Amino acid sequence: MPAAKQYLAIDLGAESGRGVLGTLRRGKLTLEETHRFPNGPTRVLDSLHWNALGLFAEIKNAIRASHARAGGALRSIGVDTWGVDFGLIDKKGGLVGHPYHYRDSRTDGMMERAFLKLSRERFYELTGIQFMQFNTVYQLYAMVLGKSPLLQIADTLLMMPDLIDYLLTGVKCTEFSNATTTQLYDVRKRRWAKPIFDALGLPRGLMPEVLPPGAKVGALLKAVAEETGAGRVGVVAPATHDTGSAVAAVPARGGDWAYLSSGTWSLMGVELPKPLINAGALKHEYTNEGGVGYTTRFLKNIMGLWLVQECRRDWAAAGKDYNYDQITAMAAKARPFASLVDPNHAPFAKIGGMAGKIQQFCRKTRQRVPETHGEIVRCALESLALRYRMSLETIEELTGRKIQVLHIVGGGSKNRLLNQFAANATGVPVVTGPVEATAAGNIMVQAIADGELASLEEGRELIRRSFECETFEPRDREAWDEAYGRFMKLV
Repeated sequence: MPAAKQYLAIDLGAESGRGVLGTLRRGKLTLEETHRFPNGPTRVLDSLHWNALGLFAEIKNAIRASHARAGGALRSIGVDTWGVDFGLIDKKGGLVGHPYHYRDSRTDGMMERAFLKLSRERFYELTGIQFMQFNTVYQLYAMVLGKSPLLQIADTLLMMPDLIDYLLTGVKCTEFSNATTTQLYDVRKRRWAKPIFDALGLPRGLMPEVLPPGAKVGALLKAVAEETGAGRVGVVAPATHDTGSAVAAVPARGGDWAYLSSGTWSLMGVELPKPLINAGALKHEYTNEGGVGYTTRFLKNIMGLWLVQECRRDWAAAGKDYNYDQITAMAAKARPFASLVDPNHAPFAKIGGMAGKIQQFCRKTRQRVPETHGEIVRCALESLALRYRMSLETIEELTGRKIQVLHIVGGGSKNRLLNQFAANATGVPVVTGPVEATAAGNIMVQAIADGELASLEEGRELIRRSFECETFEPRDREAWDEAYGRFMKLV
């Protein structure tokens, strides 16, 4: 019997991180979580930061636990995280300062100031990336305008997964899928967009070489190898942007499907062979992010389950510590379509007071104000589903595709109420799973790099064999159509 092949995914999300051991045996992939740890912003004075060194310590714990679980047979390690955030490395190789959290307020107003130097049209022509004030370009521009002393001593900028790879291996590089999230990368020419650096006075010399998904970064440093007991195992860059890994694991066939990576953010889109950059895509602010095999993830960022997560966090602080099943059950019992919000309403992006912000939106738009916790969550979930329909219709318009099925992957796919709402709102069947799409995609790309899988298509066939999916058929179309008409007046 052929020996099992074992790979480790280090998957960092906005709420938590974990190590996931993937085992490839007899044509199927199984996943096992070996270590989980909390993550989130740390406020230092008036700024929000990531605890990079704390995360690195936990990642080493995950490697140690996974190495032991695998019986010392790890083939490789791959790291994925969110996009846009970065760390700075000085000339001697040390980490400069604490990486900022993308929800930090220092980027307020930076987009508008940047457009005085370079037009929105030119930004989009070069990068094809959706305008969001926390994009790397505006974070870096805020540092330039603020005359940050960190830039005077920085030698290299590394995106968060690349920073982790550097701490593991000592190798400085950036992977394609995460480079595209910066709004500093020319997605058509596949190089850093020099006109943006020149127009904004950004330090182009900070940007490292860009590697494709599946590239081998290097082996664990001797000190890390000894501390974890894992030896000089190799580190592979999967699609290091977590959505890039999640989309790689969508168990789809053909070309008439769309995906929704559901979690803190909802990222809805289609996979294209090349970027789609035109006036229509700019008007609707769709983004062209890199994928495995240099594919394009043409998608829209939607605020996602952040709305519910923030309500839950605030309620827990006030003594009502619900789990997500309890919250969803309360929402299921609440009155349908009593009130709606735009999930992408700018104030919702900030930390704190989410329930009050939802109520305030309803008050200002002269709707019934949700009062109970169940009413507030139902408002958020129904509004998310209606935003999915809006985004899906725009995707069909821009690409000329007629979408026949929506694949929902990621942790949010466990929310069966939202899955049914998504089917009802969009009018197409929703197929959910795998829940662990990001880890599965991460490991799949490692297996391709290892020669165990030949292609993305073969990897997706592996995912279809390995994980059960559930289908939600559309229901209550008339009621959802009426609600959609109300929703469109709000947005």
